[in-house]
Amino acid sequence: MAADERSMGRLRAAIDRHVPEDLARLLETVPEWFGQPQANAAYVEAARVKETWTVRDEGGTVVGVTLVDRHFPHVLDIHLIVVDRAAHGRGIGTAMLDAIEADARASGVVLLEVKTLGPSDPDPAYARTRRFYESRGFLPLEETNLWGEDDPCLIMVKPLCPRGGRVERVGEEYADG
Repeated sequence: MAADERSMGRLRAAIDRHVPEDLARLLETVPEWFGQPQANAAYVEAARVKETWTVRDEGGTVVGVTLVDRHFPHVLDIHLIVVDRAAHGRGIGTAMLDAIEADARASGVVLLEVKTLGPSDPDPAYARTRRFYESRGFLPLEETNLWGEDDPCLIMVKPLCPRGGRVERVGEEYADG
């Protein structure tokens, strides 16, 4: 199996073409996470250009989408994960993160990052999201007002270097001198 795909029974997580229409459909199935039309429109636009990972069912229908950014060679930013409500609990989010992490490690990425609604907002859906990321090894780094005072942003990170290991260098272009 290639580094950019991981099996999940008959479902497979893999890097894919851009799927903005599928993303729009999936966002509508989970309004408790994605219920703001303006934000959803921005996600759909992002899906036209960002690196896209999907899980498709046996018939080829997209049931999960992850969009990622690679701002620097050593960091991969999870921009968005969405799974069709009808497919929740089947390991689709985990399969996508496993495939993305394997690909990231193979390409020298040493840090995964994700932003989500912070714990100072009591929203139960986002408490579930944070537990999911924590179960996958992400650690809370900082809660900020990046998205404004009413939407606390929690930055979470997952180091990919081996436990006790260290990153030797991330690149000359990031050094200050």
